[in-house]
Amino acid sequence: MTAGNSSTKEKIRALHRAARAAMDPAAREAAGAGIARHGLDWADRLSSGTPSTFCVYLGVGFEPPTSPLIGALHGRGHRILLPVCEPGRRLSWVFWAPGGELVRSTFAPILEPAGTRHGLDVMTGVSALFLPATALDHDGNRIGQGGGYYDVFLDALDGVRPGLPSAAIVYDREVLPAGSIPAEDFDRKVPDALTPSGLVHLGPERA
Repeated sequence: MTAGNSSTKEKIRALHRAARAAMDPAAREAAGAGIARHGLDWADRLSSGTPSTFCVYLGVGFEPPTSPLIGALHGRGHRILLPVCEPGRRLSWVFWAPGGELVRSTFAPILEPAGTRHGLDVMTGVSALFLPATALDHDGNRIGQGGGYYDVFLDALDGVRPGLPSAAIVYDREVLPAGSIPAEDFDRKVPDALTPSGLVHLGPERA
């Protein structure tokens, strides 16, 4: 990544993190409910209403709440995979169930599920992926949290499940106009954004 692109992304990330921190708790709670409702609708369409497996993540701090989405998916009979940070910015995945133990990550400021860890091979049975993001633009470019774990994961995923449906979870104001986020050759575009107001299709072919 060039220094200029890195600086631009960090400025965008900092701007939206500050806005998230200033958000009213009641508005954040309402956002979580909207994300759960629209995320469950999307999951049901992808799975044709049959029990399937979805990768999600635990939103922490001022991130959009994902616990309501996880609960809604589980309540519909879907299986949930949550990520675990590994050395080398790799992710493994653990099946989650209500009451399952959560532990502090060794490598990131997040909670992770305890249990049997699965590698990329588990993705062959996954119906869709819910991704974290700080911002997206209408070209499908994504700014994550800065750790690089999902960049590494998405690159490796291309060799296992190319075209796996994915949506990055953000607040409504974090879906930016096309061209707002600089992209590198190695960046993987995200086809959809999941916001409290609904699913937003990204990319010129989806306009």
